[in-house]
Amino acid sequence: MTFITMFMFLQQHSSLLTVLFVILFFYPLAALFVQHRKPSKLPPGTLGWLPYLGHTLSFLAPHLSTSRGHFLEHNIQRYGKIFRCHVFGHPTIVSCDADFNSFILQNDDRLLESSYPANIPGILGDLTLLVATGDLHKRLRGAMLNFFTTNTQSINFLRHIEDNVLRVMAPWANKKTLIFCQETRKFTFGVIAKQVLSLGPEDVEFIEILHNFETFMKGLVSLPINLPGTAYARAIHAQYRIKAITKSLLQQRKGRGEAKEDEGKMDFLDVLLAHNHLSEEEILSLVMDLLLGGYETTSVFIATVVRFLSDHPRALDELRREHERVRRAKGGDGDGRLEWDDYKKMNFTQDVIKEALRCGNVVKFVHRKAIKPIHFKGFEIPVGWKVLPIFSGVHLDPSQFSNPQEFNPWRWKEDVKMGEFGSGCKGFTPFAGGRRLCPGSEVAKLETAVFLHHLVLNFSWAPLIDTDRPMCFPFLDFKHGFPISIQPICPSSH
Repeated sequence: MTFITMFMFLQQHSSLLTVLFVILFFYPLAALFVQHRKPSKLPPGTLGWLPYLGHTLSFLAPHLSTSRGHFLEHNIQRYGKIFRCHVFGHPTIVSCDADFNSFILQNDDRLLESSYPANIPGILGDLTLLVATGDLHKRLRGAMLNFFTTNTQSINFLRHIEDNVLRVMAPWANKKTLIFCQETRKFTFGVIAKQVLSLGPEDVEFIEILHNFETFMKGLVSLPINLPGTAYARAIHAQYRIKAITKSLLQQRKGRGEAKEDEGKMDFLDVLLAHNHLSEEEILSLVMDLLLGGYETTSVFIATVVRFLSDHPRALDELRREHERVRRAKGGDGDGRLEWDDYKKMNFTQDVIKEALRCGNVVKFVHRKAIKPIHFKGFEIPVGWKVLPIFSGVHLDPSQFSNPQEFNPWRWKEDVKMGEFGSGCKGFTPFAGGRRLCPGSEVAKLETAVFLHHLVLNFSWAPLIDTDRPMCFPFLDFKHGFPISIQPICPSSH
């Protein structure tokens, strides 16, 4: 750029440059002023020096799921388990304190409300359960709970899960390697598409929704820049296409006047149609929520369990022995399919699942905002401040769990430090809690247990990339999709 060109550019854009100069020069001074004039009872910490970004990049830096990451470790060491910072464009209170996290979850819609970054409602819409509040959230969650309570206790539901496991694993006998996350996604999407919309892999709509969901997921964690070609814009269009397919299925059923009398055979769309108080947009939003929760989070979690078992052969051996006992107890009668009584016998399996939830941290944190002044442990949090309860910060806290970075399923059988720490204790919140406890948590455990049953009895495997471990991005995932070598095993070799 010549001197004259540069001069002309500066002259034409002088106003913009002035604004940028003011922001970059005065923001640090303003941030310092704000910090000193804040009430002294705010948790300790700083608001950072970068305009808008604050500490966001440090907060989002990828790290192993079995660690709290540099940002949290540094701030906990410096300020304690409750501290203030500036992330996602807002002054924020971060909590790695078990008592405060429990307090936050129990006071949803009383002292705090859900408050996610713009990309979440921008893609999912304002009716998603993630951002809905008050009576709207209560109605939508009630409809989803009704589905889980009427359908998931039937033997048909268990059969459907097992059918999908067998379908996905059938080709493995002829393969030497797999990208494991791809396989678990095939499984979980097969389960949820059937239960929500009665769609199977043979249906055109199934394939279209799956294709669009892959695009949708890539944009869900992107910057909210709605320009052609961006991941965010593509995700919005993918969401429109998924809802258009769902709307077509919905209208077909309304037109035919279909109604299933057997509640155990109703899919989610049937259940929602039976709720006359829900609008069409609310129904479409709930379908998206259930597809999202049942597809992505469960699939990555199953891969995480298998990765942990790969690194801990003693736990894998114990798990395999338990499932061999389940199979032997069934004898030669029947077709060998799992029954509910078999699932209830999988005690060590439940310990493995709980420990993988603790170490994997599928849900690292949730977004909340104070709607009333909050007073806790001598701290005061003003109205409007964001609050992030960090579940991984508690799950990996040595004062809560001994040797917290170690995968140890046997810890759930021992009364150490936490006494009776079941899945309902305040130090263990893998599915959040309170009024926003994940309604599909028990289904996720069931899917994982059935998948593990057939995996450990029929296959042996080994990771192909030792460093490909579950990472927080902050969402849980594997950088390389968790490639493995795999081979079938026969019962006599156990």
